[in-house]
Amino acid sequence: MQLSGPELPPGALIPNVATLLEMNAQLFGERQVFCEKRNGVYEGITWKALFADVRAIASNLRTRFGFKPGEKLVIFSPNRSEMLRLELAVMASGGIAVPIFAFFHQETAELLIKHSDARFLAVAGELQLDRLDPDLPLDHVFCFDRVTRPERKNLVAFSELLVPPAKGAEVLDPNADPDALCLNMYTSGTMGTPKCVQLSHRNILSQQAALAMLWDLGPDDRFLSYLPWHHSFGGIFELFTALRTGATLYLESGYGKDPMEIMENWKLVRPTVFFSVPKVYQSLVELTRQDPEVDRIFFHAGLKFIFTAAAALPQKLSEEFERRGVPVIEGWGLTETSPCCTLTDPVRKRATGVVGNPLPGITIRYADDGEVLVKGPNVMCGYYKNDEANAGLFTDDGFFHTGDIGESTPDGLKLITRKDRIFKLSNGEKVIPSDLEKLIEFKCHYISFAMVVGSGQEYPIALLFPNKKQLERPDYAISPMEGCFCPRSLDELRNCLHGCLHDANCGIGQKFAKIKAAMIIDDELSLANNTLTPSMKVAPRKVVEAYRAHLENLYGAENALDEEVYIIKLDDIHTAGRKIA
Repeated sequence: MQLSGPELPPGALIPNVATLLEMNAQLFGERQVFCEKRNGVYEGITWKALFADVRAIASNLRTRFGFKPGEKLVIFSPNRSEMLRLELAVMASGGIAVPIFAFFHQETAELLIKHSDARFLAVAGELQLDRLDPDLPLDHVFCFDRVTRPERKNLVAFSELLVPPAKGAEVLDPNADPDALCLNMYTSGTMGTPKCVQLSHRNILSQQAALAMLWDLGPDDRFLSYLPWHHSFGGIFELFTALRTGATLYLESGYGKDPMEIMENWKLVRPTVFFSVPKVYQSLVELTRQDPEVDRIFFHAGLKFIFTAAAALPQKLSEEFERRGVPVIEGWGLTETSPCCTLTDPVRKRATGVVGNPLPGITIRYADDGEVLVKGPNVMCGYYKNDEANAGLFTDDGFFHTGDIGESTPDGLKLITRKDRIFKLSNGEKVIPSDLEKLIEFKCHYISFAMVVGSGQEYPIALLFPNKKQLERPDYAISPMEGCFCPRSLDELRNCLHGCLHDANCGIGQKFAKIKAAMIIDDELSLANNTLTPSMKVAPRKVVEAYRAHLENLYGAENALDEEVYIIKLDDIHTAGRKIA
């Protein structure tokens, strides 16, 4: 299957980022590589212009600002053209790019900048500058937007990096060692402080060599993209899939936050592929049910497939795409594995929790406790400055401990839970909380997040966080279960949820693993209180910290609470009740 022209056979490993850029500038010179929306119209940059800018940026970084091979540059910005050009220039000239979440608060942003040991930083504009101490030990801070900050003596306008380089000032390195580091990416930090994953050219581009053997993408394809580049799903998997194949990446102007805006951009771009997460797919499909014209726009004939990750796509949604003839591909992996290890087969019926078979070149096996072990050219070089995390990270024969528990099925790997989420009750019995969490969220889509806890206790309990937007606009047509009452308020949700929780409990075989109480909390998990990571995953330890008083109340305490809560007891059908703190 040919992706990028006769010069590049399927499965060919491109040795480094500089070679990729030079090759594609020759192959696709006047084709657009990246487009942004300005004044309601998408405008783009061609491969030829991108390559010229990358060469200029790399040259100026080296000759004017002293950026040396092996050094790091942190990028504190949302996705945008300047970020793309700068990151590629750093990677293609022997440096290490370090993207971080664009909206981190000061404490976290400064923590990661200091930890990275970078002397150079790039920021989007005022917002990021306001969140950083001017006295951070940085040689230069490059700013994409025009700002006036006389107190920052090391501030440099991004335009300074675009000055045409002098002849003979070429610093891109097409002969760079494939195993040289080029990207440091911080993990989501779902279970604590983010870890700094060190990735090489080979880690990133071996993935693309494998994917080239599995799907048919090329320069005529269009990506509508919002996934953030500080995160591996967007910044490695999606971005480099588009770059390697010569496809055009259109930046979704709302960054995936507003389904209506996504749909407006969908109409303009008519993407051939779309990479997203289940909650966004749910919102988009809901829009198609409200308007036949939106339905026609979304399920257009040119849509080759959709890709989903982060969580399993609900069965109802999967069946909807299947009915329309749009293949759904699901993948699994970690930042540490660059990131994808497995893919589902789009021509086979999808099974819940199954994330497919290994990509070519990747080997999977299972430890005695069910942990998934991975070996392949995509596996990282280790964590930066983290001896504790690096200790025991690999088996004696080189397999990486992923921390995920899974099992083999005829359709491939089936994920069960994260190893560090399994807990023991006071009687020593082990509970896998994700089993029940998935059942609860499947039974009731008016629950955004369910979290089961109970370490050291006699029995498990659950904290439930409602989908407030869904409660405001209940729709029986999209209810996953027949007989759903479509509640319109938390009070109605409390009244009808008992049955769903009872059914979810019945889906758990071990009696000790069933919850005996649950609490609906009139609150939302968020980035602001660190209970969600920048990739919108639940951070379990942070949730426990933030809602410790609520958990204690479910075990009999009487703490005063700030939020209105609804407690449901599952050992007595008549004891569901309401509590106002």
